[in-house]
Amino acid sequence: MNQPQPLEDLLAEHADLERQLADPAVHADQAGARRLGKRYAELGPIVRAVRDLEQAREDLEAASELAEDEAFAAEAEELKVKIPQLEARLTELLLPRDPHDSSDVVMEIKSGEGGEESALFAGDLLRMYLRYAERHGWKAEVLDGTDSDLGGFKDVTVAIKSKVDTPDGVWSRLKFEGGVHRVQRVPVTESQGRIHTSAAGVLVFPETEDVEVEIDEKDLRVDVFRSSGKGGQSVNTTDSAVRITHLPTGIVVSCQNERSQLQNKARAMVVLQSRLVALAEEQAQQDASNARKNQIRTVDRSERVRTYNFPESRISDHRVGYKAHNLDQVLDGDLDAVLDALAAADRAERLAGT
Repeated sequence: MNQPQPLEDLLAEHADLERQLADPAVHADQAGARRLGKRYAELGPIVRAVRDLEQAREDLEAASELAEDEAFAAEAEELKVKIPQLEARLTELLLPRDPHDSSDVVMEIKSGEGGEESALFAGDLLRMYLRYAERHGWKAEVLDGTDSDLGGFKDVTVAIKSKVDTPDGVWSRLKFEGGVHRVQRVPVTESQGRIHTSAAGVLVFPETEDVEVEIDEKDLRVDVFRSSGKGGQSVNTTDSAVRITHLPTGIVVSCQNERSQLQNKARAMVVLQSRLVALAEEQAQQDASNARKNQIRTVDRSERVRTYNFPESRISDHRVGYKAHNLDQVLDGDLDAVLDALAAADRAERLAGT
């Protein structure tokens, strides 16, 4: 595990960033200014926690000197309780962060075991994440998808972006969603009323537009085709949709929702870049336990990270033992409780490793 950066260095870095961001010349480079702004926002909670702790310690010293007065004695007792809480908060903030926590994400949802029912469930998961994004004021854009006959998705790719720069961005919330999601319900295709179990897979990648990744044009095969809607009907009279195959890795990405071929290619390249960065990181860290250990390997029901049980209106996350009986609300985008449980378990694991 990376060691926490010394507190003095972080405070000095924050002050330096504040000076840089106050310089109008810095903002001539919008991408560079955005990177500085993200880092400044990330350090902000640490600086505030340090100042709160210092103030509380000064207040305790002053209150202790005047403790013969009952009011000051009571304040001193309150501060003796408050200071350890502030110290624990600062310790948590100083833990090494996931470097992608402020990033936007690219999410892929794929049907798996269960045939048409799995494709319908993939569509349910897509709607769940779109509703969750809406609840948080994020922008969600479906980049590409392959429809199933009954209105679900065989596979679908969606980009989810925050509208503001924040240290706890989309990735910090959705990074735990990777894995096999299992559903237990009576499918619309079931005539006997029997409960079936099927699965869909979710892959989540941080979007890394400002990370340099060398992609050789000779390694790409670019195909163009006409955008299609439900049932394969053409919705465009020109070949504006783009499919890019990265030949060395076999990664295939496509985009058909922009108006021009050039825009679709640019958007597909962003997705490809995110996939390649994630792949490189996984290969470099595959000998260590990391956040991607929960990402899906095969869309097999036995590898599930979460189960959605319709007869009992139950959602269960098997990684942290979370259970709740509010399935309708969860599928309507009310995911915060389960995501909070996953984030809390992650914090506890990182604290235990310090």
